[in-house]
Order: sequence, then C-alpha cells, then structure tokens
Amino acid sequence: MTPSSPTATPRVADPALFERLVDDAAVFPPGNAPLDEAVRLHRFHRAAGYASMVGPLLLPVSAAAGLEDVAGRSASSLTPDLDVALVARPGVPTAEVETAVTVLEAASGVTVVGVEMAWSRQWRNAHLGGLRLTLEVPRGEAQLTALDDLRGESAAQAKFRTGATPTWHWPDEAELAAFVLASVERAVPFKLTGGLHHLVRGTRDEGEQHGLLNVLLAVHLAVTGAGHEALTTVLGERDTDSLVQRTGLIGPDEAKAVRTTFTAYGCCEVTDPIGELTTRRLIEGA
Repeated sequence: MTPSSPTATPRVADPALFERLVDDAAVFPPGNAPLDEAVRLHRFHRAAGYASMVGPLLLPVSAAAGLEDVAGRSASSLTPDLDVALVARPGVPTAEVETAVTVLEAASGVTVVGVEMAWSRQWRNAHLGGLRLTLEVPRGEAQLTALDDLRGESAAQAKFRTGATPTWHWPDEAELAAFVLASVERAVPFKLTGGLHHLVRGTRDEGEQHGLLNVLLAVHLAVTGAGHEALTTVLGERDTDSLVQRTGLIGPDEAKAVRTTFTAYGCCEVTDPIGELTTRRLIEGA
C-alpha cells in the first residue's frame, strides 16, 4: 500500500536530519549531466532555499582537468568557491586520484572537500593531503574485513552502493540491513550511493529501489539497539504515510545520532528527494 496523499498532517522533521544529506551526483548515471551544466545547476542549488540540504558536487577524477575552466566561467567575484568531492570507482589507480586532487587544489574557485575511492588494505598509502576519505566497501566477508579496518579511523568512512549497476546487483533489504548493523556495531560512519531517488521503497521502471525514509528509519532503529529483522522490515515498508509520520517523530538527539552514522548519499538529481520531502511536509517549503 502506497497512499497517493497524506491522511494526517505530518510533523516537520528535525532539520538536522537532512543537513547536507544529499550530495550532488549530477554528472553520474543515470543523470549524466555535462560538466558545465552540472556546475551551473550546483551553483543554483547552493543559492536556493534548500541549500542547507545539499552537499558537495561529486565529480569523477577524469573531470578534474576540465573543471577549473568551467568553474571560472560560471563564477563571479561574489560567487563562493565550488565545493567538490572527487570520486574514483573501483579499479581507478590511486596515482590518478592523487593527480586529480593536485590539479583541483591549484584551481581558482574550487575547494576539494573529500575523496571517494574503493577500499583496499593500502588506502592509507594514498597521498591526499589529509582530505576526508570515503571508501567504497565490497560485499560478503570482505565487507566485514573492510569495516573492521575502518573501525576507529577518524580520517575515513565507508560507502555502500544501494543501486544496481552492470557489475553490481541490487542489494535487497536483508543485505542493506546487515551493512547498516555491521557499520553501527563498529561505529563506522557511512554514506550510500545509487538508487535513493525517492522517499519510499518501490518497484519502478528502473527496477527495485530503496527509499530514503526507509533508510533513515533503519539507521534510527540500528543506533537505538534494534536487530536485523526490524531493520529488514522497515527497509521493505511501502506505506508512505506511516514512514512520513515516523520520520517526523525522530527527536533532535536521535536525528544527530542518525546523521553521525549515515552522513550523506549521492543523488543525480538532488531536487527529487527534496521535492518529495517538501510535498510530504517533512521540511518547510524549499
């Protein structure tokens, strides 16, 4: 059951629950925005009423060389620096990541705020100037090895892929619940990427998709001591009204705990979830 409209007036959620939650992945599939268009739109987002919800612009390391010119052409003397996080998919050599960071740190009007790359046992050998690292973890036993490695590391967090790709099948509710619990048990913060375009778990033309509210509530359950079955259940819920109402009941301290654990996620169209949050009155009109 997925009601088309709310049956009761929901409570506006604590703003801390959504602060810089949505990283701008406009250039990545399925958005695939050209670099100049992505920069222009990101500047628009950062000046909009919902700017506090938007994180950095995510860019592949291959885009670093072209960004300085694009950023300069879209800026003025009053334009703030463009916050950028560089993303290297698994298989990209560390040397290419290091070069991209060097290029952008020398660029005018650009601030590199983080790097995302695949976890490996050698990740500490990367020379990235002390930037915050987000390390994409694998599946299965290797995932637990990676999370054990990240336990207690203030310089890095984990990343898990919640959407399908040609080489990565969609992780179901049980698998995502296991990742969340394993991260919480080790006090390893994480971000997610892929497929979280909508608030509620659904089956869409693109395939199965997790829901943002489902994830927030699952993390809330995990940090308050719930087990795998409870997380799996909430990740599978499709009752929009119920999910909205429960999200609105998360208090300030609980919201902080949720976001300390679930730090952000990448979305190729940041206004999709923000628009739905506005429609469902979980945030003030953005």
